[in-house]
Amino acid sequence: MVPLLLVAGVVALVALSLFLGGDAEFTGTDNQAVTAIQEQDPGYQPWFTSLLPPLSPSVESGLFAAQAAIGGGILGYVLGRLRGRHQARTTTPPEQP
Repeated sequence: MVPLLLVAGVVALVALSLFLGGDAEFTGTDNQAVTAIQEQDPGYQPWFTSLLPPLSPSVESGLFAAQAAIGGGILGYVLGRLRGRHQARTTTPPEQP
């Protein structure tokens, strides 16, 4: 029940940040890469375009954080399962009288 509430809380935070937007200025290496490419080759045409319209930098930052949290959760779950399997194999069953 608690993990379900935690996931619902993360989803609610992401949804809230999408609706509220914001005007904070968060720039990352993607913007720096675009600037460097345009300086080196002004006629460069990208291979593809984004499916979504450009989002505010704060929304992009929130989505990146949500992606990192989901990835960390999946990694933690997998490592926990692997550790549990290993412990189950290495423990000896109790002796029966």
